[in-house]
Amino acid sequence: MTKKPQTSKDAADKVVKTIRRKTRQTYSAEEKIRIVLAGLRGEESISVLCRREGIAESLYYSWSKEFLEAGKRRLSGDTARQATSPEVKDLRSEALALKECVADLTLENRLLKKSMTGAGEFEE
Repeated sequence: MTKKPQTSKDAADKVVKTIRRKTRQTYSAEEKIRIVLAGLRGEESISVLCRREGIAESLYYSWSKEFLEAGKRRLSGDTARQATSPEVKDLRSEALALKECVADLTLENRLLKKSMTGAGEFEE
């Protein structure tokens, strides 16, 4: 079976998708907070704010929900920091390395103690 050649429309769509993916804007935490606070002030409608900032309304509402939930947790006294998955993995691997180090040193210590007591037994 031969491969169907790509049409110019398919190739153009692929190029457009690639460009959109590479030019997608990422927002810092400060920018997200600024946008959410502008929406909470209520000086302009959410749709106008989102249009001006170039974001979807659903994105604004998800940021708003995250912002309010974080504030709620902070005010309720939940100050324990949640470790992210990479942090947990790094800490686990570090703990494993330290345990192996302790095991090696313990084994070496026992061998040295045996050799010290063993040497004294055979001397006359």
